[in-house]
Amino acid sequence: MSAGGVMPSGSSRLLRLDPFALPVQFRASDAAADERVRFVELHRKRVVMRRSLAGMRMAVSLPVSNYLGVALQIVAPDDASDGAVAIVLAHRDAALAVPLFTAPNGVDAIVQWRAWGHVFDLPLLVADADGSLREPFRRLNGVRITSPQARRRRGSPLKRRRPRILTRRRAARLPKAPRIHREEREIIARS
Repeated sequence: MSAGGVMPSGSSRLLRLDPFALPVQFRASDAAADERVRFVELHRKRVVMRRSLAGMRMAVSLPVSNYLGVALQIVAPDDASDGAVAIVLAHRDAALAVPLFTAPNGVDAIVQWRAWGHVFDLPLLVADADGSLREPFRRLNGVRITSPQARRRRGSPLKRRRPRILTRRRAARLPKAPRIHREEREIIARS
């Protein structure tokens, strides 16, 4: 995977998009396309990819919900480049994956990974060494599952606000012989 678009000469910056500044347009590398480049329009709900293949121009428009999630990948070092950490909008078809962030080290990668997952409302994924994707946290639909924690009364913020005796609930008791006022006239104060 490449870091993305065509860089100006002398530029050492890698691909870095702002997840909160959508929609955005950028160039990304595409090995199958003419000139080895494709143009990507990224919106909150839609991804549009434009490329030319054998002289024929095409545009592919996909809803973001068709993507599997936001994947965190480790790019292995090779002869041409050092290793990197990449965040990719992962799709079942690898040709439709969209690079979102690439950095030589993982300093900002986790923050960017969570931000992109939040913006697109997609699950966070981790790419294993064999290329398979998995979720790093257990989830039930959109809610992350963790083990339940025991309730502590002593550390509760309510403890300092009111006496503990008031937290008990009791049913109201009526007196055995309630007072009944019959044939009385109501007094209304008027100003």
